[in-house]
Amino acid sequence: MAVRAPHLYHSLRLFCLGAFSELEIDISHGAEVPFAFEEHAAPGRPSLYEYRPLVRGFVEKRSQQLMELADAQTAIEDLRHEKAAAIFARAHAGEQLPDEEALFMTVLLPLLVATTESCGGFDWHDDAFDRAYIELEGSLFGGERSYMAVAPLVGLSLGAQVELGDGVRVRHSPPGELSTYWPEASGILPREFGRRADRLAVIELRRDLGVDQIEAPDAPAELADAISALRLATAGAIAAGPVLFERLDKRPYGIRPILPIAATEPFGEATRLDQFRGKLAHDLRARIAAADEDRALAEALDRWELSLFAQEPFRSEQLREALTAVLGADEGLAMAALRAATLLGDGSSERAELRVRLRALAGGEPADKNTSDAVRRTLVEVLMHGNRARMIEALDESLLGLRPRPSRSMAIRAAAS
Repeated sequence: MAVRAPHLYHSLRLFCLGAFSELEIDISHGAEVPFAFEEHAAPGRPSLYEYRPLVRGFVEKRSQQLMELADAQTAIEDLRHEKAAAIFARAHAGEQLPDEEALFMTVLLPLLVATTESCGGFDWHDDAFDRAYIELEGSLFGGERSYMAVAPLVGLSLGAQVELGDGVRVRHSPPGELSTYWPEASGILPREFGRRADRLAVIELRRDLGVDQIEAPDAPAELADAISALRLATAGAIAAGPVLFERLDKRPYGIRPILPIAATEPFGEATRLDQFRGKLAHDLRARIAAADEDRALAEALDRWELSLFAQEPFRSEQLREALTAVLGADEGLAMAALRAATLLGDGSSERAELRVRLRALAGGEPADKNTSDAVRRTLVEVLMHGNRARMIEALDESLLGLRPRPSRSMAIRAAAS
């Protein structure tokens, strides 16, 4: 078998051989490998039953013991000298793990697990290790790597996969998807995930990374922006997390916390995401990512999102601050309310009703459902317009009768209402 790094092949093979020996000693001293009893049924044929050893959990439970082996330390040292392995050393940075432990958890342990699963236990087969090693070498020295981060969603049902752009998508999660790669996932998933209609989907980020790239994408921040876009587009009580699960070239890479504002479940009701609102969320996500350049707009988005988790009177106060920040332009909440009513109302009667609602909010009254939704729709319109200062100028000229109010596309009107 041709290998690109013979020294690495040698040290990793010695580690796996030593680990097999260590695990066999544990078994000889009474440790038991758990088994799964699986039925394989086919129409018109008798069922076949299989006892399958669950070696992954058995190996991972002894990870600390195996990392202390001399062969493990030698293999880690060889990996540290490989530039291509640098991204693996940063895999568990959020957990403050040393590089050595990160390399063990993301390279050596998965290699050992793949070998044991291919062997069906701890009877060594050279070809089983060779297959696992070649897959690892392809990841280390290939032209590019495939990165994926996935987080469970709550508060959102889904008909079909929805693309949110730049490698971000919302899709259904097949049963057992997370537990297959991360056995510990069952203890940190949202309550009833996988059993309720509004808890069957995940949000996913996929990226192709250059072989010289040693930092993974900032998945928590990118997925948080996507959650904000979904909340704005649907008005649903949507949240993700509380953690995201990362893979690099199909290998478990790490587990990181979702940002608190995206992981906190808002007050309100679950919603359904269709392709129409998905397109709006797609466009909003790109604009939210650029909102930091406009400090007032960024402040408005933060205030609005904080209002989703607040009770009165704090909820309405956050909505007032959001409206002032987005359309106040140093002229206060009353002027922001007038501009918002002009922007959202399709006719004089609707504008008058919105003005009454928003002026009541400005006067200190608590926001009802329609009023809070008007603030959300205002943010959607401003984001989609793309230039907040010019929109305010156009609204003021419209109020003076100098020009028509800024146009709203039918797609935004229907999806945001």
